[in-house]
Amino acid sequence: MTVNEHIERFHGLPVFDFVEALEEAEEKGGSGAVQLPDAASAAWRIKLDYESEATFVERWEQFLDTVDSERVTALVIGQWAPEEPDSFREPMDAITAAAGRLPALRALFVGDITYEECEISWIQQCDITPLLTAFPQLAELVVRGASEDWDGKGGLALEPLRHEALRALRFEAGGLPGSVVRSVAGCDFPALERLELWLGVDNYGGDATMADVALFLDGTRFPALRHLGLQNSEFQDDIAAAVAHAPVVARLESLNLSMGVLTDQGATALLEGQPLTHLRSLDLHHHYLSDAMQQRLRQALTGVEIDLSEPGKPDDQWRYVAVAE
Repeated sequence: MTVNEHIERFHGLPVFDFVEALEEAEEKGGSGAVQLPDAASAAWRIKLDYESEATFVERWEQFLDTVDSERVTALVIGQWAPEEPDSFREPMDAITAAAGRLPALRALFVGDITYEECEISWIQQCDITPLLTAFPQLAELVVRGASEDWDGKGGLALEPLRHEALRALRFEAGGLPGSVVRSVAGCDFPALERLELWLGVDNYGGDATMADVALFLDGTRFPALRHLGLQNSEFQDDIAAAVAHAPVVARLESLNLSMGVLTDQGATALLEGQPLTHLRSLDLHHHYLSDAMQQRLRQALTGVEIDLSEPGKPDDQWRYVAVAE
């Protein structure tokens, strides 16, 4: 699996590419001819094309000056570096500086970038804590990428904090730092209903351990949590075995253990652990389960919607997570 398409919907809204519309209008004779949807009816994507002459900050300022920003509820940030990867720090500073002009913002996707634009392991991130502090009403945050800058500095980071409104949080990475996993566990998110972590591999900075993952399993954190995703891991079997006896599972409505190196060993642990029949859905796509084990799962969890798509060969000596580089 690769990230090969831009998202088309976010936070229940269709994504509208502001820069694309602006450039089309400029080609026709001026930005005044740009056709835009109602500010509250779309998730607005701001991104740069390859070899763009404008900077992200310039396009961002055009967006603020063109759209009724006070009614914007969802933003999708695409590629912010026109030629080669660059840190998200400067774009983030511009976004947080404009927080007062975005009082209705409830959802933010950082890094809607395909592999053709930049491999996920090359997306240079920074400490994204200011996004949460600048937007206290934010309900949904998705961050893609975790890499350091060219000098080995920065990289994805998060300081433990309390946020009253956040309901959905997802980190997508080919290698999610263990420090970020621990920081998420250290946060106080009383409204958080959905949490998904793409753990990735050590070669790309994914150094989280089972001890880090275990922080989310005892049921003492995030009292509103109803969906948990611990995904894209090389030790997916160990995660499954821990989840099988985890107190948090009893209050979940859906569970996502997909995208990793899940084998019959991990699936057996799931079936021999606590009942999972209360779940609405169980996502195990991209796996290495035998046909017999897939059948066992379907028979044991007849009332659960199970995703067993994208099977790998169980006897394959080379097993990979879905998203790494």
